[in-house]
Amino acid sequence: MAKTGREKNTKNKAKHSKLMNRKKNKKKAEEALRKERLKAIIRKAKEK
Repeated sequence: MAKTGREKNTKNKAKHSKLMNRKKNKKKAEEALRKERLKAIIRKAKEK
């Protein structure tokens, strides 16, 4: 028989996807920052 009442797992799924998106965004930001730092180092090396 079908379950009556609230939908199953909707709250947990929403929370999990929110946390996973936060983690992905943090990783993307860190990678971008790292690339920018490397570019700056390479630029300084080429100037000298």
